[in-house]
Amino acid sequence: MPLRYLTHSLIDRGAWDECVAAAAQVVPYAQAGWLEHTNAGGFDAVVETDPVTGRYLSLLPVPTQRRLWGREALQPPFTQQLGLLTTAGSRHREAGEYLGLLKGRFARLHLQLNDGNPAPAVLPAGWQAAERLTYQLPLDQSYESLHAGYCADYRRRLRQQREKAGVLLTDAADLAPLISLFQREKGGEVGGMQPAYYRRLQHLYDSLQSQGQPLLVHAHATGTAELLAGALFIRYRNRLVYLFAGATPAGKKAAAPLLLLDEAIRRHAGTPGLVLDFEGGMIPSIARFFANFGARPVPYYSLTQTTRPWYLTWMR
Repeated sequence: MPLRYLTHSLIDRGAWDECVAAAAQVVPYAQAGWLEHTNAGGFDAVVETDPVTGRYLSLLPVPTQRRLWGREALQPPFTQQLGLLTTAGSRHREAGEYLGLLKGRFARLHLQLNDGNPAPAVLPAGWQAAERLTYQLPLDQSYESLHAGYCADYRRRLRQQREKAGVLLTDAADLAPLISLFQREKGGEVGGMQPAYYRRLQHLYDSLQSQGQPLLVHAHATGTAELLAGALFIRYRNRLVYLFAGATPAGKKAAAPLLLLDEAIRRHAGTPGLVLDFEGGMIPSIARFFANFGARPVPYYSLTQTTRPWYLTWMR
């Protein structure tokens, strides 16, 4: 069953989501709706199709954008991993086979594989691979066991904040207040976060709500009901993704980010096979924050290829 490159208009969305749901690699970001909402340029793909049933047996998403110098394939915002997804019937399991079909189609490519893809053994000419890290915590143990795995300082701070009862955690349905809080407190510090990205996040959240995937928790000051912090988690198959969060200075002082993560761990503790992906770890301070919950680093790989525009090919 040969591999084919499909432009967005030729992709069968039903076959796509069936493949993502059945794949050995658990990648919430690869859902068709996720890619449509986070990437304004749409997405193409390299797919392996069953010639009899038309089912997709494997796929490699290729988010696309058009620039003055040509088409690019870049990782969309709020989409940590994509990469190769394969089902039991797939006959093509090396990422390099799929990448070969991208030759000559893009001026620049930067794609991030998923943590279920091994380090690429062989890459087509011109491609470079780099290791990245995310932090993950299996949630199959009891809450008591998971809590015992926190660093001593986190256990102490959580106990102190519960005794003070100064923070109230509540489920929320409206993402807009958390987005506004994040923009106010961190928006200017986060490189590359364009205003349009927040609108895409809102649309993604609205789309996933109909499928019951988001868990949005707010932390309010008990006395004033001021929003101190919030966290958005996405549950898909056996993965719980810590997708988006923000906190005010008062929220950080009250340990609200710790309380929110501890609440998500408490609710999902004891779930067989479920893994909390903290979705980060390349910045040392953030890596330490996640590791203090007992999470461990898990590698995945980014792939980059750059082709010079025609008007720069004379340069040596």
